[in-house]
Amino acid sequence: MDSAPDPTTAEAAPLELSVIVPARNEEDCIGDCLRSLVSQSEAGWEVGRDWEVIVVDDNSSDRTHQIAASFPEMTILYPPALEKGWTGKANACWAGAKAARGEWLLFTDADTVHQRGHLSLAAVEAERHNVAMLSYSPRQIVTGFWQRALMPLVFSELASVYPPKQVSDPHSQIAAANGQFLLVERDAYFSIGGHRTQGTNVLEDVAIARSIKREHPIRFRYAPEAISTRMYRTTKEMIEGWTKNLALLMPRPVYLAAMRALDLALFVGLPLLAFGFPWTFLWQKAAILLLWARTLWRFYARVARSNFPAVDIAISILGVPLFTYLLIRSTIDHNLRHSVTWKGRSYTAGRQA
Repeated sequence: MDSAPDPTTAEAAPLELSVIVPARNEEDCIGDCLRSLVSQSEAGWEVGRDWEVIVVDDNSSDRTHQIAASFPEMTILYPPALEKGWTGKANACWAGAKAARGEWLLFTDADTVHQRGHLSLAAVEAERHNVAMLSYSPRQIVTGFWQRALMPLVFSELASVYPPKQVSDPHSQIAAANGQFLLVERDAYFSIGGHRTQGTNVLEDVAIARSIKREHPIRFRYAPEAISTRMYRTTKEMIEGWTKNLALLMPRPVYLAAMRALDLALFVGLPLLAFGFPWTFLWQKAAILLLWARTLWRFYARVARSNFPAVDIAISILGVPLFTYLLIRSTIDHNLRHSVTWKGRSYTAGRQA
């Protein structure tokens, strides 16, 4: 791939911020995303003078390009042809970064919606905390039973593996980022090679966070006041997406699948054991029910870390079979098949991050 651009020879003056939106077949959501970005100008910054928005159309076959082109403030690019092994998102992000003029680069997905005024606040937050990278975990918008049951399970485990306080602690080796909102200082980004060095990595956001944290402080937090996203439109898309990522995100996916399956077995089995047998002593039944209550408390205390609504957390126990299946399926695809599929493309898989 091409080398990093030299800011000192840029034809145009540098800007405060460049927002880079990689997009592949996003006609259902990119309009809302770009409208939320354009509205930031009403809160202070002027597009073209202080900041820019670059949409990188990753060979979309739907109306993504036409919708993006309907916003005159947008710069629309096409990425170069994929090199062997590269992921489409990394290729698109790298193409956008090379064209960007901002002192800060914000990589954000086409399915995100940004609250008015929060882009400038994010830049202030990064500078106030003296970090080279700031990443937000958005408020997740879910629809349908399976999304509402599964997503709290996934995000509770992410909160356990990547606690935001430890990610933000410079003395901790834990690093993470959410590619839906990844704000990085330009020099720090190019100093680690940016997305070019992670072109073949399916989990490029976490890998970039790890590279930057070796040299600079980073910050990561849940930010429902700043950004929201609807990650998946259909159950099929959700299954494909988490199959691609779960085995990479979770250190021991098979063990985790076994533990959550055990939770479900105890949830169903202990009441049957308590009331399905003629126990001689009442204390025996009480002990079983006490164990059941403890199992429920531990399960829901864990899922509460997901920051999802109470109703979604309550029904998450019903999503355990699907979650277990996806953990096993993701492990098989990464470790045995060495191939995952996303947005019509197949990628070589493995524990890269």
